[in-house]
Amino acid sequence: MLLHDKVAVIYGAGGGIGGAVARAFAAEGAKVFLTGRSLAPVEVVAKDIVSAGGSAEAAEVDALDEQAVDRHLQSVIDRAGRVDISFNAVGIPNAEIVGVPLAELGVEQFSLPFATYATSYFLTARLAARRMIPSQSGVIMTVTALHSRTGLPLVGGYGPAQAAKEALTRDLSAELAPHGIRVVGLRPQGMPETRTIKDAFLPRAKASGMTWEQWQELLASRTHPRRLMTLDEAANMAVFMASDKASGMTGTTVNLTMGSLDD
Repeated sequence: MLLHDKVAVIYGAGGGIGGAVARAFAAEGAKVFLTGRSLAPVEVVAKDIVSAGGSAEAAEVDALDEQAVDRHLQSVIDRAGRVDISFNAVGIPNAEIVGVPLAELGVEQFSLPFATYATSYFLTARLAARRMIPSQSGVIMTVTALHSRTGLPLVGGYGPAQAAKEALTRDLSAELAPHGIRVVGLRPQGMPETRTIKDAFLPRAKASGMTWEQWQELLASRTHPRRLMTLDEAANMAVFMASDKASGMTGTTVNLTMGSLDD
């Protein structure tokens, strides 16, 4: 088991990526502490993990509430003794932030992705780092998107926010790696099992004239294997990156776009 006896805290565990990563971490032996703004979907994931023989606890935590994150982390320390992995998969419905041309976009709508994605990553990473520095070990992780590295229309502040998260990953690593803490990210393309690409499709559906199936085919045509990534594939990579097998990787975001973006 790659994560045997590791203690992992996952933010946004009720979502598609967060839930898949939580299940994969638990299957590899980690004790997972799952959080989300709404408790019900997080509890579903926790129950699935426990039913499969894993260790999971669910809690309602707003990753933008510094005091709530801090209290929860302290409760994890009190129960498990340490935090080995902090994984941020926090997201917001894309319908709130995409679909409007930049020339017509309001400042508040442009700023919303930064206030959610970048700020929650900063808060969860900073508070986890404070617990990891004394033990001189730990892994801080997040998820971004192809939008961080390529220009796309009608995505508002989503792309810049993802780019900010990748920059923060590098800066955190520069400061924390001397303390034995690795900071890494995952950059998958949209996965049909999540709401991401469907949310991206809906604002464009009428203008493009494409069906949902045609939209998926278009995105898949841009990858080398002519298909889109699955949640299991992304979660398995998260397991590897969180494990000691990836000890030589820090300050980087792994390209999981299956060739649709060249690095």
